[in-house]
Order: sequence, then C-alpha cells, then structure tokens
Amino acid sequence: MSAHASPRETISVGDISITYLPDGEASVSETALFPAGTPELWNAHRELFDDDGKLLLSLGTFLIRTGDRKILVDLGFGDHTVAFPAADGEFRSGRLLTSLREEGLTPEDIDTVFYTHLHIDHVGWTAQGDALTFGNARHVVGEGEIDYWSSLGDNPMAAVGPGGVLGPLEGRADAVSDGAVIAPGVSVVATPGHTPGHCSLVVSSGQQRAIILGDVLHCPVQLSDNEVSLVFEVDAEMGKRTRDRMMGELAGDPHAVAAQCHLTGSAFGRVLRADSRRSWTTLSAQGVS
Repeated sequence: MSAHASPRETISVGDISITYLPDGEASVSETALFPAGTPELWNAHRELFDDDGKLLLSLGTFLIRTGDRKILVDLGFGDHTVAFPAADGEFRSGRLLTSLREEGLTPEDIDTVFYTHLHIDHVGWTAQGDALTFGNARHVVGEGEIDYWSSLGDNPMAAVGPGGVLGPLEGRADAVSDGAVIAPGVSVVATPGHTPGHCSLVVSSGQQRAIILGDVLHCPVQLSDNEVSLVFEVDAEMGKRTRDRMMGELAGDPHAVAAQCHLTGSAFGRVLRADSRRSWTTLSAQGVS
C-alpha cells in the first residue's frame, strides 16, 4: 500500500482539541534527505513511499483550541508547487487556509502563532506580501531561533531557512524559553538540535497529554535507527540526543499522543516499546483512548 498525506483530523486531550490542518505534501529521495539510512532499513518501511517510489512527507499545521484560545503551531510551506533539487523531489502545497476554513475559522480568529522552528516548510503562510497573514496573532518562537537565521549570511543552510519571512516578523515575534506557558494547558519544551531554537509543545489536560514534536522526528525509520538524521540538521548529534530523550519519554507513557506534521497516514500516533525497540503506530491504527 502506498503512502498518502495525513488528512485533516482532530483529537481531544481532555477539554483541549488539536486538529491537523493539511497544507500539502512533498515527494523526495530518501537517500538524499536521510543519507545514513540503509537500503535494508528503507525496504522495511515501504509503506512510507508513494506510487512513484518517492518518500512521501506531509506538510501542514496544528490548530490548538483551549478555552477561547485558537493557536496555530507552524505555518506550512505556503501556496507553492516547486522542485526541490537538493532532495531530488517536489513540494506541492497551498491548502492551509482552506483547511482552516473547513474548521469554521478565518485568519482573523487566530490569536497565537507558535513556530517550532523557522525552516522554510514551517513558515510558508507567515506573510502575504509584507502583511502578516494572521495579523491579530501573537507570533512566538524559541529563544535564539531568529538570531541564528539572521546571522547566516551566505551560509548554504540559509536556503532552507525563513528568508523573507524575517522582515514581516521583525518586532512582531516574541522569544520564549523552556517551560514557558503560552496558553492554558499548553507549554513549551526546548528540543534543540534540528535548529538551535527548536521547541516542541506539551498539551495537557487532566491525566491526558500530547506532544507536538515539530521536527524532532521526521519519519518512523528514525525510531528503528536513531542515527538516521535529516541532512539539514544544524546540530545532528544534539538532534539525536533530543530525539532519543523525547522518544523515550513518549514510549514510557503509552497513553501519551505524539503529533508530527510530516508523517503520512495520520499526524497523530504513539511511540511503543517492545524488547527495547521503539516503533510508531498511528492513532487510526491503534484507536484513540
């Protein structure tokens, strides 16, 4: 069975809801994007590939509704269909505002935008021209993230960064650190490595909990082999330590839900542990409890 991008779907964490809002998908070369992956490892995960034999990654955003608050976590890739030569692939995107309307909301309804980090596929709907798309929202990013991208100059890594997004965000983005609470039941956990200021969000209500991972994890092969890192990691070794820590925490709590915007089939799942090995199962496969 070939992979398909994650659909729009909602889970409940106590009295808080989290909805995955699709923006698009990317078809890429697994060997270009994850050079440490072996043929044997990829052959064990053919369900991650599309009909053309490309690794499929979803592109999208999470909407958190807690009380009267409406928070978007990351802003997708934007309204673009472009070739991505660095990964021998293509990005096809542009559905986010439609997905938002399907939830009965407009950009004006969003009060907070939280960026897990500022890679190009997480900031695409930040602005239309010079105006912020979500003009009523507080924009929040991890401490040090904007400084890192602003300092790169001609560094090749800048090609996958926020680019022109930094202009509209100037003076509008608040930096937060580990432990910050951005809304009732929604707190920040620093998860550096993928980028210096990368952060995830912990959503909790009563005994229930979900972690919106950002790019701590990209695809389930990284649970089979933690050495498989994305080629665009800023600090791959730190990223491996962070991933091991976060996946260990999730595996230690079988009721905790993980959310990741690049996964296929479903953006929501759980990390399971058996015989010291970790694996991923989608909520659609396991059922929601």
